[in-house]
Amino acid sequence: MRAMVFRAVGQPLTLEEWPLPSPGEGEMRVRVEACAVCRTDLHVFDGDLPNPKLPLIPGHEIVGIVEEAGPGADRARIGRRVGIPWLGHTCGCCRFCLDHRENLCDHPEFTGYTRDGGYASHVVADADYCFDLPADADPVAIAPLLCAGLIGWRCLKKAGDARNIGIYGFGAAAHIIAQICVFQGRRVYAFTSPRDTSAQLFALKLGAVWAGSSADRPPVELDAAIIFAPVGNLVPLALQATRKGGRVVCGGIHMSDIPAMPYDILWGEREIVSVANLTRQDALEFFPVARQVNVRTTTHPYSLDQANQAIADHRAGRLNGAAVLVPGEI
Repeated sequence: MRAMVFRAVGQPLTLEEWPLPSPGEGEMRVRVEACAVCRTDLHVFDGDLPNPKLPLIPGHEIVGIVEEAGPGADRARIGRRVGIPWLGHTCGCCRFCLDHRENLCDHPEFTGYTRDGGYASHVVADADYCFDLPADADPVAIAPLLCAGLIGWRCLKKAGDARNIGIYGFGAAAHIIAQICVFQGRRVYAFTSPRDTSAQLFALKLGAVWAGSSADRPPVELDAAIIFAPVGNLVPLALQATRKGGRVVCGGIHMSDIPAMPYDILWGEREIVSVANLTRQDALEFFPVARQVNVRTTTHPYSLDQANQAIADHRAGRLNGAAVLVPGEI
């Protein structure tokens, strides 16, 4: 198999040939059709997330075809299209797993972080964490749903029934969840970096009623805000834009430090909450909604050996939507 391999912080990925892996107990080998590049990948590369498996094949927004089922895995799934997300395995026996909160498992494994992921032609995954996808799905278009979509959905659930909802950082997750918000009749207010007029126009095209700088105050008070950008300075800004009793949801796995702020912008029973990982129940809820809404992802395909360029473009904010690696020919 071919893979782009991460070996050290600060070093580019290298294209390597590895032995074709065999699935173990309860696992499946999947031929990768597409794998989107996620901001979480950048946090792994930059050392923001400690102790990754090394050497590591990154990537956790994976779409592919099941080629082989290991012992205990359902052989009837061979030949089916599946999606493989960030949460790659849970223990099933800690207090969080037993309480149906497997996203908080005490002994989890994460795809493209503590187990090899999808920047490759093949990947081995826990069969219980492979989601069946439609046979007619476009692998490139659906790949960003496996993390940007799922985390966006979990953030939206945390936002509750907010009608006026702010989205800070208009990247892959925002452009998916904004479409669902508009379909649900919510009013989306998009916040971007001050000079990113391209992202603001992109948000308006997707149905946002207002788009501006993260430092701007929206024309109405927000019922809730979702922060996708990993920037702690946005938390007090979002709180100031949110009404009493509102909620600010932090959707990233990593965020820079939240600065000291006056208590009065939190007072009034405003809340700050974080979102951690995802659950299989999130996927069961989200994919039918995405299909009903007819979510359209904006994607930029790259060949597998262009992974470093895709990462650089994502890091520099040169893309509206998501970069997607395609192991086969584009």
